[in-house]
Amino acid sequence: MTSRWRQLPLLLCILPVACTLAGCSSINSHLSAGMGDMIPKWAGGLPADAPPRPGTAKYDEMMKQRERARLEPKPNEPGAQSTDGQVTAPAN
Repeated sequence: MTSRWRQLPLLLCILPVACTLAGCSSINSHLSAGMGDMIPKWAGGLPADAPPRPGTAKYDEMMKQRERARLEPKPNEPGAQSTDGQVTAPAN
């Protein structure tokens, strides 16, 4: 019975440490998503020309702009329609 009483202080020391580590890991997963945006470029953060994060309004706007640019015919592209409606033949 005395061995159980000797293990109690050890348990009381290990339990708070384990709970603290578990709490830190769950908090860090939520904070790390936004903290990366706040770190300056010189310290290893995102560059100024980095695309916006998915799920934001700026991301949706960027994707719409990319889709518009993708659907526009390029003037030098073979098979693109000219302004008078004729299709240009690819050069061989």
